[in-house]
Amino acid sequence: MAAPSEEFSVNANDAVRVAIVQPAPNSQIQTLHEFHPQFTYPIVGEAEQIFGYKGLDIELQFAAHDLRPHINFSYQKKFQTIGTTSALDLKKTFSNFLPPDTFQDDFETELHKDATNWSPPGVCVKKYTRGGEDYEVWAGSLLDTDMRTLVDNIQILIVFFIEGGQFINLDDVDWTLDRWRVYLVYHKSSKPPTAHASPYSFVGYATTYRFFKFQKPTAQRDQLASFPFPLSEEITPTKLTSRLRISQFLITPPYQQHGHGSALYQAVYDEVLADPTIVEMTVEDPSEEFDKLRDLNDFDRLEPQFKEAGIKINSSPFASADRGRLKAVPTATLLPIDELQAIRAKNKIASRQFARMVEIYLLAQIPLTHRAAGGASLTSLKIRGPKASNPDDRNYYWWRTLLKQRIMKRNKDLLQQVPLEDRLPQIEDTARAQEDEYEGRLLSYALRREKEADRHGNGNSSHAVRKRKIIDSDSDESDEASGASKKPRG
Repeated sequence: MAAPSEEFSVNANDAVRVAIVQPAPNSQIQTLHEFHPQFTYPIVGEAEQIFGYKGLDIELQFAAHDLRPHINFSYQKKFQTIGTTSALDLKKTFSNFLPPDTFQDDFETELHKDATNWSPPGVCVKKYTRGGEDYEVWAGSLLDTDMRTLVDNIQILIVFFIEGGQFINLDDVDWTLDRWRVYLVYHKSSKPPTAHASPYSFVGYATTYRFFKFQKPTAQRDQLASFPFPLSEEITPTKLTSRLRISQFLITPPYQQHGHGSALYQAVYDEVLADPTIVEMTVEDPSEEFDKLRDLNDFDRLEPQFKEAGIKINSSPFASADRGRLKAVPTATLLPIDELQAIRAKNKIASRQFARMVEIYLLAQIPLTHRAAGGASLTSLKIRGPKASNPDDRNYYWWRTLLKQRIMKRNKDLLQQVPLEDRLPQIEDTARAQEDEYEGRLLSYALRREKEADRHGNGNSSHAVRKRKIIDSDSDESDEASGASKKPRG
C-alpha cells in the first residue's frame, strides 16, 4: 500500500494546464490552445510536487486577446489535516504569482464583452504571414498602463518556461519602467469566433532593457541629439546612448518551430538598428535554443555583408617563410580587422557574438573536405601548419588557431587555475566542441534556406530549455569573462 505522502502527491507540471481561450457562440468558451508548463519549482518547490490532492487539475486560463487570467482548481479527494501535515493551500500559493483578478468569478462575463475594437497596447512594428495566416508584432513601453497590466497577467509564463526567469518589478519608478520595452506577437484572424470577439490571439512576447553606455566623441555620436544647458526638455532613458539587452523571450508551445521566434527577434533587431541612441544589442543568459535562433538570424543578416566586403583569411600572412615556432598569432595580417570592426559597429552586435559569426562564416569558406567534419586529418594539419602547400589547408590551420586564441582570451582567468600540462588539451577539446557546434549551425542554416521559399519567412522559433551552465552570467558583456565553470568555453 502506498504511503499517504505518495498517494496524495501529484506532479505539478502535469497538474497545471495553461489554456488560451476565447468566447464562443451561445456564451460558451472555446480553447484555442492548451499546454503544460516546463517548470513549476519556483511556485511549489524544487521537487515540483503538490501534496494533499488526488486527481488534481489546475486550469489556468488566459483570454486570447488581453490575456486576462482565471484559475480553476478541481480534485477528486483532498488530504485531511493530521497534526501539522496538511494539503498545500493552492490559492495562497498561486496568488504570489498571479494578479488578484485571477481569482474572481466574472471571467466568462468579461470574456464575452465587446472586444471588436481591441488592439494590443503599443504600436504595430511588424506584420508577417505564416501558413497563410496573418501575424503582427506590437511594441510599447512599460510606462503604458495597458502594457503593464498585460505583462502582469502573463508574467507567470516566464516562471513556467524560462528557467531562472525573474518577474519585472512593475511598481518601479517611471525612469526605470521607461527602460523596458515589450514586444508582443499576435495572430490576427480574419474571422473572429463571434461578432463581438477580438481578432487577436496571443502567440508570444519578449522584453528588452536599456543600460546607459558611455560613448567617446565620434562622428556617429554627433548624429545623436545634443542637450543644451539649461535643459529645454526632460531627459529620458530613451534619449541616452544605451546598450539594449534582450531580457525575456518566449513563444508559447503551440507556435514553436514555425518561425515566430525569428520574426520576433528580427522585429527587435530592426528597431535596434533604426534607433541611433542604441549602440549595441546583447542577450541576458540565453538558453541553447535561443542561441541557435540568434545565430541563424544574425548569420542570415551578416553573411551578405561579409561577402560584399570580401572577408577572408589571408592564408599567407608572413612576408617570407618562417621556419621557427609560431610565437604569436598574426591576427592583424590574417584578417581585415578594420573592415570587420566597421561591420560590427554598423550592425550593433556585441563583440563575442560578432566573433562567432565571423568564425562561422570563415569556416564555411573552407571546403568541407579540408575540415575535420569532412575527414581532414588534424594530426597532419598540426605537422604542416602554416607551411601546407594547399591554401585551403592553411586557411583551416589559421582558422583553428584564431578560434583557440579567442577561447584562451575569453577564459584567461580560468585557464590560469589549470595546471600547465592540462591547458592545451582543454583548449583543444573546447575548440573541437565549438567547431562541431558551428558545423551544426551551418547545416541548420542550409536547411533553413531550403525552406524559405515555401514558408515565406525565416527560421525556427524559440522555446525554453534548461539553461546550460556558463562561465559568465551575461555572455555578451565581456569577451574575457570568467567564473565557476571547470572547463573553458567557446
